[in-house]
Amino acid sequence: MSRNKALTIDHLLAMKRDGEKIAMLTCYDATFASAMDRAGVDIILVGDSLGMVVQGESSTVGVQVDDIAYHTECVAQGLERTFLLADMPFGSFHSESVAMENAVELLSAGGAMVKLEGAGPMIDIVHYLTSRGVPVCAHLGLTPQSVNQLGGFKVQARDETGAKQLIADAQAMQQAGAQMLVVECIPATLGREVSETVDIPVIGIGAGVDCDGQVLVMHDMLGLGSWAPKFVKDFMQGSGSIQGAFEAYVLAVRDRQFPTREHEY
Repeated sequence: MSRNKALTIDHLLAMKRDGEKIAMLTCYDATFASAMDRAGVDIILVGDSLGMVVQGESSTVGVQVDDIAYHTECVAQGLERTFLLADMPFGSFHSESVAMENAVELLSAGGAMVKLEGAGPMIDIVHYLTSRGVPVCAHLGLTPQSVNQLGGFKVQARDETGAKQLIADAQAMQQAGAQMLVVECIPATLGREVSETVDIPVIGIGAGVDCDGQVLVMHDMLGLGSWAPKFVKDFMQGSGSIQGAFEAYVLAVRDRQFPTREHEY
């Protein structure tokens, strides 16, 4: 696969089929985006995590579509190769017409795909969007937009019932047309099972090394947070530079050196 051309969903699907791990990071501006692009990061997510790491809020709930659109435009300016994924924030996709309007705004801002959290009624929303030409990435497991309903940032699907439901939701999302899936804070054994069950790329965050790829929040992997979850590694240590940290992350994901057991649930 050429490293000079812009990646497409077909490239990412081929990486899954070929067993080549996918490296993904969050990003919010052109300068860091360019550095990630040079480092070989496959996917950049303009995440609603910006509510916490950029805006200083305690959760992602207050992020607006215009916030994501603005940062998506910024990130797009720094990219040549990397695939650009844009988060649909809380409240932006809970009806078909609203979801379509907001997805179009994010794609127009430069996103190649939008990501939305949750299952249940969201499965129908995904089908509505994908049947109208909107590329969608689903997000299951810990869904930060629902943190108040979930009772905090907790590992999900620990028991057999929860695991079966998550697998069923992943299959339903694929059938609805989702072309990628993020799974967050689930047992590593379940991360592997989900990745083996669906044909679309499964990107894990706190979901074990056997997912098709990994994602971290940029600020966390650069060691900038005062607190980091168990699944985070500080890639600045021993790297010497931010560029080196991005390159170390990509290499560690490709070589299955990250995550290790200490980062798993």
